[in-house]
Amino acid sequence: MIPELFCSAVALVLYLNTLGADFCYDDSRAIKYNQDLLPETPWLNIFYHDFWGTLLTHSGSHKSYRPLCTLSFRLNHALGGLEPWGYHLVNVTLHAAVTGVFARLARSLLGGRWALAAGLLFAAHPVHTEAVAGVVGRADLGAGLFFLLSLLCYSWHSTNPTPSTTGPAPHCWVWLLASLLLAGCSMLWKEQGVTVLGVAAAYDLFIFHRLRLRPLLHLLRKRKSPSLLLSLSAVVVWGAVLLAARLYWMGNKPPNFSSSDNPAANSPSRLARTLTFLHLPAANFWLLLCPSTLSFDWSMDAVPLLRSLSDWRNLHTVAFYAGLLLLAHFGLRSPARDRDAHVVDGDRHVTDSNTHIADGDTCVADGDAHITEGNGRYPEAPHPEPGDAVPQAPSSPAVARAVDGATGPSPEGAVLFSLALLVLPFLPASNLLFYVGFVMAERVLYIPSMGFCLLLALGLRSLSSRLGPRASRPALLGCCAALLLLFGGKTVLRNRDWHSEETLYRSGIAVNPPKAWGNLGNVLRNQGKMTEAERAYRNALYYRSNMADMLYNLGLLLHDSKQLPEALQYYTLAINSRPTLASAYLNSGIILMNQGHLDEAKRTFLTCANIPDENLKEGPPAAHWKLLHAHQETKS
Repeated sequence: MIPELFCSAVALVLYLNTLGADFCYDDSRAIKYNQDLLPETPWLNIFYHDFWGTLLTHSGSHKSYRPLCTLSFRLNHALGGLEPWGYHLVNVTLHAAVTGVFARLARSLLGGRWALAAGLLFAAHPVHTEAVAGVVGRADLGAGLFFLLSLLCYSWHSTNPTPSTTGPAPHCWVWLLASLLLAGCSMLWKEQGVTVLGVAAAYDLFIFHRLRLRPLLHLLRKRKSPSLLLSLSAVVVWGAVLLAARLYWMGNKPPNFSSSDNPAANSPSRLARTLTFLHLPAANFWLLLCPSTLSFDWSMDAVPLLRSLSDWRNLHTVAFYAGLLLLAHFGLRSPARDRDAHVVDGDRHVTDSNTHIADGDTCVADGDAHITEGNGRYPEAPHPEPGDAVPQAPSSPAVARAVDGATGPSPEGAVLFSLALLVLPFLPASNLLFYVGFVMAERVLYIPSMGFCLLLALGLRSLSSRLGPRASRPALLGCCAALLLLFGGKTVLRNRDWHSEETLYRSGIAVNPPKAWGNLGNVLRNQGKMTEAERAYRNALYYRSNMADMLYNLGLLLHDSKQLPEALQYYTLAINSRPTLASAYLNSGIILMNQGHLDEAKRTFLTCANIPDENLKEGPPAAHWKLLHAHQETKS
């Protein structure tokens, strides 16, 4: 328990400097302007609206259904209004809790100091800054907590001692039910939480049952392990139910995203789409491996499209997938001690030297050793003679296995499980299965980073065993300490970027200049720094001249400065870039009307009124609408 508490404390300390931060970036839309958080709004609206307060069935909805996270925001609002401190405190506390539970999971897989190393790496990893320091990142934090709790419950279900060979005891299915319910809660915090069901299946197959490729295929084909197949069937069915329910609740329609949010998805070149989407997982993995460059937004041209096979970034893609395949090969291969393993009628028989093992009733002949294992789960105590002490079955998830006499999962199984924890939660955000509304986002790496930390700790443990304790301990401890110090220092510094919107957007100029300059212009204008704001808007348009929002915002700023002809010019450019930008038509009509061009103003207003609702795109932020209404009231 002490290592878990220590990891949680480190996570808490590293993010203390976020408690004084303001709402940043998406926080404004999810909290400050979200009507679902207000006391007068019915609570049930949360379950019919998306994360941003829009009706799920509306054409403009992003379909991000996270009612439990929104409910936590509403509780924050009820207790402290719009005071950011309370929201950040909950985020930091959640991260500390997730870190502690992750360290508990790592201890069952790695044991001892290597579990501590994995927990500290997770606590300090800089890629988590967006999820913890940004209030909307609470969706990832809450999903991660329920994800781990679901996984732990499933491990307790798998390793529950069985009093007979007829199957699991009835109470062990309570853990399975708890795991399934927690998986549903994780999905209601954020969509990727449902992937815990796949990770749980990987735990059952590779950690507990220690299956490899050929035995696994044989077992699934012959259907001879009822308890395992029943557990996996429950996982699959529940996953299908959750996904079907979510699809139905969001109106059976996918969300619509802007081409600037995910340029590759709208590229006319199939080669560019394929190469780019294959490269994005490698780029995300690099953020885990070397988080030196981080950004609040990776849309637009932050990750340029890979348009040809000659692009040198394809080498990164090849290296990434080759590494994954090598790790998967290591995990799926049969170890030398199990080279003669085969499955017959649901019982595994392993012959190696003088050893014979069968998972129905196991006999291990090695000298005078005799071990009996019941139903392939825990070593079953032999029938005692009168007066003998009765040995107890191990109760830890780190099961004693008769094959090698060691405790805990095999290195191969641990690698496979870690890969599953790295890959499966990332798949929904990878663009490989379906398109999403972003290219890269650091917050979606919060759960996958758990698998990365486990793999890194496994690598350190393997290196330590190969080098020997005398040679490796000082060097490895020094490397681990240096890495933790680098990660922790980077995290504390990165937290400062999230202190305010101005510091955040200035930090992103090097990675995504059009988005960063444009958002910075909004901040400067709200501060009354009109000249600096105009310069920021023009810098944004220098990098990307067809951004409708920036063209409109610059027109609005010029409109407010009474530079009406130039404002009308930028409104027109905004309409050309986005013909459904209703607010640009409205302001253009106001200017034309004040200039005496009544017929043209009338045509502009009619065009605005005839825009179909389903074609309307999101307008400017609430502050822009307020300014627009002020213009209308002044002119009227």
